[in-house]
Amino acid sequence: MRKVMFAMNISIDGCHDHTHFNPGEDLMDYFTGLMQDTGVIVYGRKTYDLMVPFWPEVAKNRTGRSCDVAFADAMTPIEKIVLSRTLENADENTRIVRGDPEGLIRELKQQPGKKIAFSSTSLLPRLLEAGLIDELYLIVHPVLVGENKRLFDNFLVPEKLNYRLEYTRLFKSGAIALHYQKSE
Repeated sequence: MRKVMFAMNISIDGCHDHTHFNPGEDLMDYFTGLMQDTGVIVYGRKTYDLMVPFWPEVAKNRTGRSCDVAFADAMTPIEKIVLSRTLENADENTRIVRGDPEGLIRELKQQPGKKIAFSSTSLLPRLLEAGLIDELYLIVHPVLVGENKRLFDNFLVPEKLNYRLEYTRLFKSGAIALHYQKSE
């Protein structure tokens, strides 16, 4: 059975607004490694709009640091699914799914292949509550933001969800990656 991973940059106080982070080369290499283990990416519409067409353009035009191009090269060819009721068109290797995110993830988990990268902060609580997120990769940056949405704001679970820490990795910037696996 395929695993579902969720990876997100956050501040010490839990803010997940990407404009507050400037990942160094070592962190970009880390994310490239995650993409190399990924068979399909499932986005929410807002995250999809942030990632595409930005990264495919980096891959096409070879712009940015070599670590950015490497990430773009790893991410761009991966099959993508966007969960959206409003998106009309998507990139060439992307399909739009209009409903039932839990059903989609259950179906994808049954298929052979590499990991499923799930990337939607608004749908994350639903998938956590349904027990469908197997791995959390939380990259905590050494900054207090004091504003914006927190990753787990208003998140209520019917019962405690247990994850075990698999490893940590410290980056030159002082950011730390925390990799958690769901405890069975």
